[in-house]
Formats: sequence, C-alpha cells, structure tokens
Amino acid sequence: MSLEILLAAPVMLPLLGAAFALLTRHRSRLQLAVSIGTLSVNLVIAALLMYWINENNILVLQIGKWTPTLGIVLVADRLTGLMLLVSSFVTLGVLIYASAQTISEHIESTPIAIFHPSYLLLVAGVSNAFLAGDLFNMYVGFEILLAASFVLLTLGGSASRVRAATTYVIVSMVSSLLFLVGIASCYAAVGTVNLAEIAVRMDHVDHHVRLLIEFVLLIAFGLKAAIFPLSAWLPDSYPTAPAPVTAVFAGLLTKVGIYAIIRLETLMFPESEISTVLLVAAGFSLVIGIFGAIAQTDLKRVLSFTLVSHMGYMMFGIGISSQISMTATVFYVAHHITVQSTLFLAAGLIEHVGGTTNLAKLGGLAKAAPWLAILFFVPAMNLAGVPPMSGFIGKVGLVIGGIERGSVLAWILVALSVLTSLLTMYAIAKVWNRAFWQETPEQIAKDKPVTPLLMSGSTATLVAFSLALTVFAGPLIGYSERAAASLLERVPYVNAVLGDGAADRLVFNIDDAGGGQVAPE
Repeated sequence: MSLEILLAAPVMLPLLGAAFALLTRHRSRLQLAVSIGTLSVNLVIAALLMYWINENNILVLQIGKWTPTLGIVLVADRLTGLMLLVSSFVTLGVLIYASAQTISEHIESTPIAIFHPSYLLLVAGVSNAFLAGDLFNMYVGFEILLAASFVLLTLGGSASRVRAATTYVIVSMVSSLLFLVGIASCYAAVGTVNLAEIAVRMDHVDHHVRLLIEFVLLIAFGLKAAIFPLSAWLPDSYPTAPAPVTAVFAGLLTKVGIYAIIRLETLMFPESEISTVLLVAAGFSLVIGIFGAIAQTDLKRVLSFTLVSHMGYMMFGIGISSQISMTATVFYVAHHITVQSTLFLAAGLIEHVGGTTNLAKLGGLAKAAPWLAILFFVPAMNLAGVPPMSGFIGKVGLVIGGIERGSVLAWILVALSVLTSLLTMYAIAKVWNRAFWQETPEQIAKDKPVTPLLMSGSTATLVAFSLALTVFAGPLIGYSERAAASLLERVPYVNAVLGDGAADRLVFNIDDAGGGQVAPE
C-alpha cells in the first residue's frame, strides 16, 4: 500500500467516526469510545505522515483518475504535516476534557449525543482545509468545520449562546461568500482552482487583476483568522461557549485562516504589494488586541482579546516573508495552537472551581487549588513569551526577521511586538493577582468542588506538550526552517503536484541568497 493513501485518513476517519457516533447516540459510553478511538488513530496517522514528509518532502494523493488540474488533490508538505499533528493532539486532549466535564457537572441541558458527531465533523473539516490542494476543496473544508462549529457554539441553547452564535454565523457566511467570489474570480482569470496550477498561471496574469483577486481572498481569510479590523466578532462569540468548545475554536479555527493566508501569500501571490497591508494589519492586531485584553474583567474575554493580539505575530511573519520570519511563523503557529487551547481549558477549570470567570468574584485559587495555579501559570508565561519558553523563541525569530528587513514599517512592528509581549505579561499578572492571590470568596472556601482527574489530566498533558515545544525547540526549528524554505521556493510543491518540470513555468523563484523572491531576467 502506498503511503499516499493515508492522506485521506485524517478526513475520512473523523467523517466515518461522526456517522458511527450519531448511530450510537443512545449509548453514551460506546459513542465516547468511538470518538476517542477515532481521534487516537488520527493522531498516530498524523505522526506517521509528519515523519515521512520530513524525510521525503511532499505527499500527493489524486482522488480518482482525474488530472490534478481537474480533480481533487490532497497535498501534504511539512507545514501541513505539522498542522495535522498539533491539531490532532489538541483535539484529542480537548475531547477527553469535554467528556469528563459533562459527566462531572451533570450538564443535562447540553445534548452530548450531538456533541460527538459535531466535534468529529469539525476535525474532518479542519483536516480537509489543511490537506486541500485546490481552492474549492479548501472551501468545502471550511464549510464542514463552520457547519459543525455552529452546532457546537449553540449547544445548550442559552440566550447568550444563541446571540453570540448569530454574530458568528453572519460573519462566517460573509467570509464564505467572499471566498466563493475569490474562487470564481480566480477561475475566470486562470481557468483552474488547483493551487499549484494557479501558482504557475497567476504569475502571467495582469498585475491589477492579480491584486484584486488576492485582496478578495485575503479579506475572506482575514475574517476567519480574526485579523484587525476584521476581528470585532471574536471576543463576543467565543467566551459564551463551553470551555472545551472555546479551546478548540481559539486553537484551531483561527489558525485555519492563517494557514490559508500562508498559502495565499507564498504559493499563489509571492512578492505582493499587499505585504504592506499585512504588516499594518499585524501592527493594529497586536496593539488593539492587547489593550482590549487589559481592559477586560472576565477571564475568557481577556484570553479572547489576547488571541486577536497574538494573531498579529503570525501576520507579522507572513508580511515580512523572509526565510527567518517564515520559519518563526511556522514555529509560532504550532506554539499558539497548543498554548491558547490550554489556557482556555485552564479557564474552564477555574470556572469549575470558582463558579465563574469574572475576575472580581474570584480569588485565593493559589491556596484552594495549587495544582490549578500551575496549570494556568505555565501556559500563561509561555503566551507572554517568558524565556526560554517556545513563545519567546518564536517571537525572537519574528523580531530578527523584522530587523533584517530594516524598513521603517518593519522596525515599528518590531517595537510593537516587544510592547505587546510586555503588555501580555501585564494582562496575565492582572488575572493572576485577582484570581489566585486576592482574598478567597466565601463560595470557594465553602464549596471546594472536586475536579475530575481527566479534566485536570488532559489540561496537564497539553501543558506538558507545550513545554515539549521548548525542550525540543532545536529539532522543531530545523523542521520549521525546511518548511519555510519549501513554502518560499514554491518549486517542490508545484513539481510534486503537477510533475517534474512544471515549476519551470514559474515567474517568481527564490533567489540564491534566500532573501526573497525575484523574477528571472
């Protein structure tokens, strides 16, 4: 059996698991076993794919006997392999947490029988978006994960969740409509939706047409990634959902948008004038997001605004688009998926112990639950970029990339990156002082609810995984470096999908110094 066939597994396994989970909705234990088993196998396959890709570069699976430019193609390069592995690990950990939380809190208002199929559909959509070798299949992946996210966001049917979901649905539909317009425009311009073929043909399209298509797709993906000024919907939508749902949304759904922007700016539109727009959006995301976080009095809203802020770091790297900045971006994406998801799970534990996430009503958790203090403190410091943690390593790479670029705008972004990191520390310190150090409220001192081992255990596992990104930062940076080189060069991707020699038709190729892309004379 060719290993390429395994590319279909991260999509097909969750889809089949969702169908079986729906059939077993009246047998909760069997349904849970199906869901955990499916995601465990998914994790093993993702690890195998990442190992093989690291050794042999790119895997391509053509569905049916159609040519790549007409049929569905699944493609996995090093970036895809890393995204699949990290997302598989996080989704498995969050599922275990969610199952334990439902049992411990006796959440009868939440239709848990629907949760498992919806959650597995979400995983299938995320995997499909990562593996898609054409724009339309990527759109299908987006729609699968969005349909599932609509259900997950409204589980329980409370008024606040329905209101938040309404905003989320409207924004998502606008984003999807813009995505369709971008796909139609792209097909009209080059006659294909295959990413590799677009990369070849788009280089020869009129400059203004290219710019318009890129701008439409960038807005669509920017909405999904919650990049300023397209981020106002996120802080109102995410905090109302249960902690596990918010964790997987914050960790993965915004990163699907970032992943799409990386493909857009490196494969389809290299050396674009829009890179200046990306840097400006990155700067505003960094500053406005973190000031919003400082102003909040609810833990979930603090974390939601830090999510908006730290998306700016990734946009910074994409906008610079050099070897070192793209390496740091790939590394930072893996770091942020893990850390942001872990923090939202820790917020769920805080709510479980303290009965609320309102910082004014919390206190004394360091004494009441010292284990919880550790589970929150470690990822919080990682998010702030305290050395030598993975957040610090990624930010240093981005800062070096900005310094090497040397433009005025790049230097402004370097300064804003450092400022945002310091302000993140301030926001985290405010949360720590109010939730963990101030006087213990009566209800916490009196009740002291017992937290299920699986809830704290799954969170601790993700904390350990985030620390592993620091311990094994050397190999991971090396992997990210190879992934970045492949992204910027484009030749390996195009030749893998379309056949050897196809990349000869590219106009823009990476220069010998690795400092950008130039058109051959």
